[in-house]
Amino acid sequence: MSTIRQADLIASVADALQFISYFHPQDYIQALARAYELEQSPAAKDAIAQILTNSRLCAEGHRPICQDTGIVVAFIKVGMDVRWDAKLSLTDMVNEGVRQAYLHPDNKLRASIVSAPAFGRKNTRDNTPAVIHTELVPGDKLDITIAAKGGGSENKSKFVMLNPSDSILDWVLKTVPTMGAGWCPPGMLGIGIGGSAEKAMLLAKEALMEPIDMAELKQRGPRNAIEELRIELHDKVNALGIGAQGLGGLTTVLDVKILDFPTHAASKPVAMIPNCAATRHVHFTLDGSGPAALVPPDLTAWPKVDWQPSAESKRVDLNALTPAVVASWQPGDRLLLNGKMLTGRDAAHQRIAELLASGKGLPDGVDFHNRVIYYVGPVDPVRDEVVGPAGPTTATRMDKFTETMLAETGLIAMVGKAERGPVAIASIKKHQAAYLMAVGGAAYLVSKAIKGARVVAFEDLGMEAIYEFDVRDMPVTVAVDARGTSVHQTGPAEWSQKIAAGSIAVRAR
Repeated sequence: MSTIRQADLIASVADALQFISYFHPQDYIQALARAYELEQSPAAKDAIAQILTNSRLCAEGHRPICQDTGIVVAFIKVGMDVRWDAKLSLTDMVNEGVRQAYLHPDNKLRASIVSAPAFGRKNTRDNTPAVIHTELVPGDKLDITIAAKGGGSENKSKFVMLNPSDSILDWVLKTVPTMGAGWCPPGMLGIGIGGSAEKAMLLAKEALMEPIDMAELKQRGPRNAIEELRIELHDKVNALGIGAQGLGGLTTVLDVKILDFPTHAASKPVAMIPNCAATRHVHFTLDGSGPAALVPPDLTAWPKVDWQPSAESKRVDLNALTPAVVASWQPGDRLLLNGKMLTGRDAAHQRIAELLASGKGLPDGVDFHNRVIYYVGPVDPVRDEVVGPAGPTTATRMDKFTETMLAETGLIAMVGKAERGPVAIASIKKHQAAYLMAVGGAAYLVSKAIKGARVVAFEDLGMEAIYEFDVRDMPVTVAVDARGTSVHQTGPAEWSQKIAAGSIAVRAR
């Protein structure tokens, strides 16, 4: 029989969240390093290089891998013989650990959680509450898995209630292309099969906590039908050619994990949840002897990849940007942005739209004429930083605001993550603007290009306020040009054809 102290659980949760904010699981790094070596698409290889470089910088600097430090998910198995030396409930202890982790002065994490989600959507400021799943099990220990799930990947979760005779493989291959690239591939797919609707979703989430072992599985061969399905899904999803960041390439998923559960005879519930390039989770056990001891990874485990801008990159002066310069950019051009840009996410765009509709105009200090907007919600700075990790957010969420921004504010270019939808692309083409893509999963690397940052409007929105950034050689790719050509359409189409035609040598991944 063991006694778990309140202070030990709180400290363990806090330490775990700090730990996973800047350390990738080693299995992910090893799998991504293999994908980097095998990748033949220049754009995808460059994106993976940025992710790997960012990961090592975060491990060294103890700063977040991604600006979206996630919603906390805890899976806790409580031994039935555990005794407690605690005054708080289990939920309150976990949430206190979350609070301490996200407010840590040396590595403050971004508060992303909003209460009253249907209406007020007010930021809780400390990332509480966590989503907690508990199970009573035999024994006298506390078994805990802590994860931090970013909105970009979580928002791409899918669920279907198939007929018993329907193909899971067919549904996955049909569904993955509809997810776009906002979930920041290369990553993992967690698939839950069976149970009830909510059980399938929980299985999919739990599956993502398992180690990446696809290379080992292929080497030894499958032992059952589930492992056969994992291999088939892995190979056929990669054959879609989506590639890193949706740019087209050989690796979209590093692994596919599947958990199943008995279900009703008339049902086949299937859930699918992706894990992004900022995969974050850790497992530990408490036995009453003190808080968890998390062992930092060996920094030599990271591949010797040091991303640098390509020689073909074009420097752009944002302070002298004109529609003619924007119109000259070609799809796939790599740019290095220099000068001042404004930021804005969902909440800021909504306020801007309301102000323009009311005739009040933009706030003082907010002028988008011939300027660029960056879709980002940065982490607060620590120590000598001007801003914390500041990678892009999923751009499609701003699609419905694009026509207003381009038609009424003088905006001529946007920076975000992943693809744009048809409505936004049509507006970009109409106004001869451009959309530029920054790499998701490289937030700390991107932030090093930001040399100045100040809030200019909507300070009450926290990380969703409008900032002005002064950037130096910030790397982006022209994802939609002034003629409406999208590399997220052309890239995967090109690489899926190459893979199908056998025109490239795809080695075992």
